[in-house]
Amino acid sequence: MKALTLFALGSLSLLPLSSQAIPLNDDFSVQVDLTLASDYRTRGISQTQNDPAVQAGATLAHGSGLYVGVWSSNVDFGGGLKTRQELDYYTGWLWQATDAVSLDVGYLKYAYPKESQFNQSEVYGILSAYGVKLGAYYSADAPGIDSKQSTLYSYIGYETELPYGLGLKLRYGEMDFKDPRLYASDGHAEDAYHEWEVKLSHELAGVMLGLSYIDTDLSQSQCISNWGYGDVCTATVVASISQSF
Repeated sequence: MKALTLFALGSLSLLPLSSQAIPLNDDFSVQVDLTLASDYRTRGISQTQNDPAVQAGATLAHGSGLYVGVWSSNVDFGGGLKTRQELDYYTGWLWQATDAVSLDVGYLKYAYPKESQFNQSEVYGILSAYGVKLGAYYSADAPGIDSKQSTLYSYIGYETELPYGLGLKLRYGEMDFKDPRLYASDGHAEDAYHEWEVKLSHELAGVMLGLSYIDTDLSQSQCISNWGYGDVCTATVVASISQSF
C-alpha cells in the first residue's frame, strides 16, 4: 500500500464556550468536550480508515476572551504508519461584539506521537455573523511529498435552529496546497480540492446527537495517490454523540 503523502489535518472546531462551561472564579471557566463518532473526518478526509473515533478536549477561557486548550482523537492512517493518536494544542482570542457577531483568532499545533514528521501548525481566523461563518486556516509547515509546504484551508458555513429542536450546520470548504500534488489517473495534478458537510443535531437526555453527510470532489485516483486508499475521500454519513460540561 502506498504511504501517505499529504494530510488534511485537524478536526478541531473552535467555538465559544457553551453555557455548560464550568466557572472556576470570576475570571476563568473551563469546558470539557467528549465525542464518540462513527468516523473521524476532517476537511472531508477520514483520519481513521472509516472506523469509529473517541475524542476529548478541554478549554480554559478567561473573561477577556483569551483561551487555551487541548484536544485528542484516535487516528489510523494505514500504510504501516505507527501513530494512533492526534494531539492538538491551541490558544486564541475570541472577541464577542454582540450575541450574533464574533471574531475568533488563534494558533493551533497538531502532534502525532511516533510519526513526528506529520506535525504541523496553523494560524486561523473565524468570523461569525448571524449564523454565517467565514473561516481560514494557514500553515507554513504542512507535510509535503519532499519537504514542508504551505497550505490554506478556507470555508463558508451557516448554522441555524430548525423546528422540533433540530440544529442545522452547513459547510463548504477548499483545501489549497502550495504545489500541485493531487494526481488524477491521466497524470494531471491539481493543487486544491473542495469538501462539504450537512449536519443535523438534536439534544436528547443531556447529550447531543449528530448526523452528517460529508463528501469531496476528489476522484478515486487522486485519493489513492495522496492518501493511499480510495475510500477515505468518498461520500459518507457520520453519526456522533457528544457531551459538553
